[in-house]
Amino acid sequence: MFIKREIFSLPNIITMIRIGMVPFLFILLLSPGKFWSLVLAILFVVASLTDLIDGYIARKYSMVTTLGKFLDPIADKLLVNTAMILMIPIGRIPAWIVAITIIRDLLVDWIRTASSSEGFVIQASLLGKQKMLAQIIAVTALLIHYTIFGINAHAVGIIILYVALFFTVISGADYFIKYYRHYSEK
Repeated sequence: MFIKREIFSLPNIITMIRIGMVPFLFILLLSPGKFWSLVLAILFVVASLTDLIDGYIARKYSMVTTLGKFLDPIADKLLVNTAMILMIPIGRIPAWIVAITIIRDLLVDWIRTASSSEGFVIQASLLGKQKMLAQIIAVTALLIHYTIFGINAHAVGIIILYVALFFTVISGADYFIKYYRHYSEK
């Protein structure tokens, strides 16, 4: 009964819904006209906001679970990285930025897993949260892509994407430094 309650807690269900929204990225980016691009951007923002909601509920109501700690960062990366990958073939995002982002995510996941398996937990940093926020804003603007309210969403998205890239590299280096310091002190 306890395991069932942990798996089907409200925060975990919200996280699973976020993961379930990812296939809609595939479907809606098949025909990326102005209308569907806007719909997709709205869907992406809603999915991104569920990250705040599930975390808030989990902490406020003491519903933090091991499954939630595992699924939440996967859901975030799956949502953002899938959107970025899918925008490469339609020319909305440079492939090299996506590659750097994914490589960084894999390295940070490896560092955090290796550390936690030895009892040293590297918590998500403020830099990592800034990276995620910049990525969400950039991806949203790049999903919109077209001029809206007189603003070139694609140009704004590219500028913010470079800010996100900066935070991606810096936060990745921060995790590596924390990992290196911990193990060099042993």
